[in-house]
Amino acid sequence: MSSSRASSLAIIGAGRVGRALGKLLHRRGWRIGAVVTRSASTARAAVRAIGAGKPSAQLTPAVFSSDVILVATPDSSIAATSAKLAHFVGPGFSPASGIRGMIVLHTSGAIDSRALAALGRLGASVGSMHPFQTFGARGIPDLRGVTFTIEGDAPAVRMARRIARQLGGVPIQIPAAAKPAYHAAGGFAAAHVLALVEGGTQLLVALGFSRKQAQSGLARMARQVLDNLETLGPRASWTGPISRGDFSTIAKHMAALKKVAPEFRAAHAAMLLLSARVLSADPGATLRRLKRVLNM
Repeated sequence: MSSSRASSLAIIGAGRVGRALGKLLHRRGWRIGAVVTRSASTARAAVRAIGAGKPSAQLTPAVFSSDVILVATPDSSIAATSAKLAHFVGPGFSPASGIRGMIVLHTSGAIDSRALAALGRLGASVGSMHPFQTFGARGIPDLRGVTFTIEGDAPAVRMARRIARQLGGVPIQIPAAAKPAYHAAGGFAAAHVLALVEGGTQLLVALGFSRKQAQSGLARMARQVLDNLETLGPRASWTGPISRGDFSTIAKHMAALKKVAPEFRAAHAAMLLLSARVLSADPGATLRRLKRVLNM
């Protein structure tokens, strides 16, 4: 397929990621074919959100009418989806060449392209393409400048790279075996940050803050830290008692957190230890002093 012309795309599992990628690619001239979800109503809703496509509540051979199949189902369903699609390939399948040369990509961050092995064995080029970006329930994120982590067969990687660039993203190829660690790293900047800010919010609410006051204050702090990180780097942006060697204040924090659910204290201790490991100029010495305060 020439990179100068638009391609056609079938989408299986049109949740937040599938809808977003479908809509953005449709805006760039891609033809949207089958859009498959678990029910007719959600399939129709997905087609409306994307702005194109043919809704379907079940897998059919129609998905093979597109140049690229995008599997955007939950991770636990990817291999099963691949196996179900493989059942359609056999005598009488059109085109006669079967699916040799077809591109099949999934969007999981944690699972590699081997989840699509059932289709790969039949001649499809399989790969994974994961936007390093959170997708909320409302709106479509701007993917310009977003990293797209890709891996798989060479033709699938070329297509994933092309898609990423068409969306303004930055494709980065990683080994298949690196996917779980890569996905865990993303959790530090997404799910973990959310849990930490919400944990801090609940602590402040318990002290008399309104939720709006607590959340606004902590979110502002977090944004400033991220701004500092981008302009100053990690070590120059590091603040708090451990960055100053103020271990007596850390002891007071840990004593105060004995009064709340144990997860708060455990999380605080874990974050202190991680900070010492990744931010301190002398991690060994800082960790030794910190562990004495934490009674470890």
